[in-house]
Amino acid sequence: MAFRHLAAAAPPSEATCDDAPMNDSPKDSLNDSPNDEGTGHDGGTGNDGERDRLLAAAVGLREQGRQEEARDRLTELAARHPDDVEVAYQTAWAHDVLGLEAEAVPYYERALKTTGAEPGLSEEDRRGALLGLGSTFRVLGRYEEAVATLRGGVEEFPDDGALRTFLAMALFNTGDHHESTRLLLRLVAATSEDPRVGRYRRAIEYYAEDLDETV
Repeated sequence: MAFRHLAAAAPPSEATCDDAPMNDSPKDSLNDSPNDEGTGHDGGTGNDGERDRLLAAAVGLREQGRQEEARDRLTELAARHPDDVEVAYQTAWAHDVLGLEAEAVPYYERALKTTGAEPGLSEEDRRGALLGLGSTFRVLGRYEEAVATLRGGVEEFPDDGALRTFLAMALFNTGDHHESTRLLLRLVAATSEDPRVGRYRRAIEYYAEDLDETV
């Protein structure tokens, strides 16, 4: 599973702002919840209002904890709007939180596709989709694809500590323990609020570069 163990509530949709409250969940700590700000297109059907209404209804079901019904609605909506990246992202999440990781993959991949004709995900949602796809690949045992996806995410968003953390996990699974540990040590050194860690930050960063160094 990628996120099933972390949350019952899936990502908020801008289309639901007047329809249902947004619930916080443990997964919010990853800052990867889909958000359709700036993506509200209709996938080429010319019916934004209907698309938004159906998306809001599906997210409303999710907010009520009716995950299976929400997934069914989103799957149907994704079939009707195959080029709509936000619907694809919401649908990926709906499968992921139910433990249907393999089924989530094509929706994540669709959400991450960009074309000149259609707008892509917002920056925040793109971060989340890259992490979601990479993490899902990892729990499916598709480690090389996980590393490639998460490494691409880190290259695109080098300031994203969550992407670097999940990349470290995927690298561990591929046997690259040195780079995995190096990434985590550098992240701890850069972000820890523990004053004792801060005291040794320079040493941690130095030794992280070559854990085999001796004198």
